Amino acid sequence: MSRIFNTAGPCVPKNHYMIDAQRRLGNEVGSLIQNAQYFVIHAARQTGKTTLLTALTDQVNDEGKYYALYCSVENAQGISDPEKGVPSVINALRESLDSAGLPAASSFACDNDGFDYSTILQRSFRKYCSQLDKPLVVFFDEADCLSDQTLISFLRQLRSGYVNRARYPFVHSLGLIGMRNIRDYRDRYRSPDETLGSVSPFNIIASAMTLRNFTRDEIAELYTQHTEETGQVFEDSAVESVWLWTQGQPWLVNAIAREIVENKLKNESLPLVTVSMVNAAVQSIITRRDTHLDSLMARLKEERIRRVIEPVITGDTDKLQRLSDDYIYTKDMGLIRDDRGKVEPANQIYAEIIVRSLNWDTQQSIVERGYPYQMPRYLRDGVIDMDYLLKDFQAFWRENAAIWHEVYDYKEAAPHLVLQAFLQRVINGGGQIHREMAAETRRVDLCVEYMRHRYPIELKLRYGDGTRADGIKQLAAYMDIQGCDTGWLIIFDRRKTISWDDKLYFDIEIIDKKTILIVGC
Repeated sequence: MSRIFNTAGPCVPKNHYMIDAQRRLGNEVGSLIQNAQYFVIHAARQTGKTTLLTALTDQVNDEGKYYALYCSVENAQGISDPEKGVPSVINALRESLDSAGLPAASSFACDNDGFDYSTILQRSFRKYCSQLDKPLVVFFDEADCLSDQTLISFLRQLRSGYVNRARYPFVHSLGLIGMRNIRDYRDRYRSPDETLGSVSPFNIIASAMTLRNFTRDEIAELYTQHTEETGQVFEDSAVESVWLWTQGQPWLVNAIAREIVENKLKNESLPLVTVSMVNAAVQSIITRRDTHLDSLMARLKEERIRRVIEPVITGDTDKLQRLSDDYIYTKDMGLIRDDRGKVEPANQIYAEIIVRSLNWDTQQSIVERGYPYQMPRYLRDGVIDMDYLLKDFQAFWRENAAIWHEVYDYKEAAPHLVLQAFLQRVINGGGQIHREMAAETRRVDLCVEYMRHRYPIELKLRYGDGTRADGIKQLAAYMDIQGCDTGWLIIFDRRKTISWDDKLYFDIEIIDKKTILIVGC
C-alpha cells in the first residue's frame, strides 16, 4: 500500500510522503543542546512542528548522549488557575515519561501531594534528573497554549531550575514549541500590566527559531515520492502552480495533492497531474473550508489581527507598524509575509479565504437586497459587460454604503470587501477573482477571469487630489502584467461633504493606447 499525503496530525515516514522537517529548521538545535541552552521553536499551525519534535526526540535518544522527552501540555490549555494548571502539566509529563520508556519514569513527581504548585515542577525535575545517568533534554509542545497564572508559574519554575543548575541537577536543555515566539507569551497574562518581574524566563532563552515553508524544489521532491510509488506524474507546470498558490505552506501543499490523487484521479491509470487539476483542487479546498483554514480564519475576529490585516486589504501603509506586537503576532500566526519587500497575505489561498471570510454575509445579503446571482445579465456574447456591472454596483453602493460601514468590524476595508462580494456573487460557479493585496501600495489589484477573458480592476480609497493620477499609473502597470488593454479604476470617496451626485461618475481616459475607465463611488 502506497503512502498518502498527510493533512491530519504528525507525519509518519512509513505512512506519509514527507520532507524532513529538520531541514526546514536548520542545524542550530544540535549545538544548543550540546551547550545546555534553552530555546524556542515557533511556527504557524500545521507546518510540521510536532513531526519535527518527534524526529528530534528520536534522534537525540538514538545518539545516546542524552535522554530526550517529548511532552505536549495541550491538556492544560485554558486552565488559568495554576493550582489546577501546573498539576495538569505534571500529569502530562508523567504520561510522556511512561510512554517514552525513560528510566525511573514512575518516580517522577510520585510524592507531588506534598509539593506546592508553585514549586512542584522545579522540584520534580530536580529529583528526577538526579536519578539519571545522562542529562535530560525536554521538548514542550504547545507551550504557548498555557494561560495566565499557569503560564507564569510554569515559566518561573523553569527559570529557577535553569539558574540553579550549578547547585543541583536540572533539565540540561529545553525547547518551548508553539505558534508564538517567546516575546508574545505575555499576551497570555491576565493583566496587560502584569509581568514576570525579576524571575522572567525571557532572559534565559538563547535562540528563537522558526520552521520555514517548503521551497519549490521541496514541493517537487515531495510529489516525486508519490510518482515513484504510483506512477502518477505531476507536470512541472502543476508544481509551479502549487507553489504560486501556497508559497510552500506544508498543509496546503499536501491538501492540494491529496484532493487530486484521492478524489480526481482515484480510478485512473497513471494519469498526468495538470495545472487545471491543481486549480480545481484549490477551488474545492477554498469552498470546503477545512478545519485548518477555518481555525486560521477565525483569528480574523481578533482585534490585534484586524489592526494588521485591514491595512493589507486596503493597501494603507500608514496604518501598519512592522515593529508592533500586533504585526509580529499576525506574522507568527502565518497570515502574512513580507519577504518580497511588501506586506501581503502569506499565500494566494489565504488571500482568497481572508476576503471570502470577511464578506461572506455580505454576499448573501446582496442577493437578499435584490441583486441575485445573474451572470447572464452582464454577458454580451460570452463577454462580461464590466461597465454595466460596475454601474449596477454604483447604484448599490449609493443605497447601502452607510449600512455596510456600520456592519463591518473592518470599517476601513468595507468598500473593498463589499465590492469584492458584489463581484464574487456574479462570477461564482463560472469564473475566478485573482487578488493582489499588499500594504504600502494604497491599492488593491483584482483580475476577474471568466471564459478565458481577463478584466483588470484597481481599487483605491481617495486620499487626496493625486489619487486619480496615481491610480491610473498603477492600473496601467497592472494591465501590462495581465496583458490587457482595458481596465477599470474604482475610487471610493469617503468625504461626507461631497454629494453622491459628485461621488458617482464614469470617466474614460486613453493612456498609451490603453483604455482606462474611472469609476467613482
